[in-house]
Amino acid sequence: MTEEKLTQLSETIIQFYEKLFSWEHGISKNTGLSPQQNHTIEIVGSDGPLRMKPLAEKLSVTMGTLTVMIDRLEKTKYVCRQKDPKDGRGFNIMLTDKGEAVHKEHHAYHLKLAEDIISLLNPKEASGFLKTLRKINRTI
Repeated sequence: MTEEKLTQLSETIIQFYEKLFSWEHGISKNTGLSPQQNHTIEIVGSDGPLRMKPLAEKLSVTMGTLTVMIDRLEKTKYVCRQKDPKDGRGFNIMLTDKGEAVHKEHHAYHLKLAEDIISLLNPKEASGFLKTLRKINRTI
């Protein structure tokens, strides 16, 4: 690939990231939660109860950062800590009813965005797009 094409690709990736971040920030603004807090709720809601370390890895944050965020989400009753039944020394992070409601609403926004993106593509392009995104996600 030429340097010019790489530059175009780089600029397009940055533009996509900025638009996606802006979209996510706008959605989060309606809930009063930060995008990172919404992502935490999204992951716990999708994956089920999680220990802190795997959750921190999924969010790409430090344990200290996650602890502060979970403390805030627990204080505002979006999540709760529950003893891990398999290992009594640790805790699982779980959604409360309030957190589950936010998860359902936020997840619906994500599905709508996916639907809007896919509607721009024909079936072959949509399949290729999904395959390409999965490949990129495995790499970065």
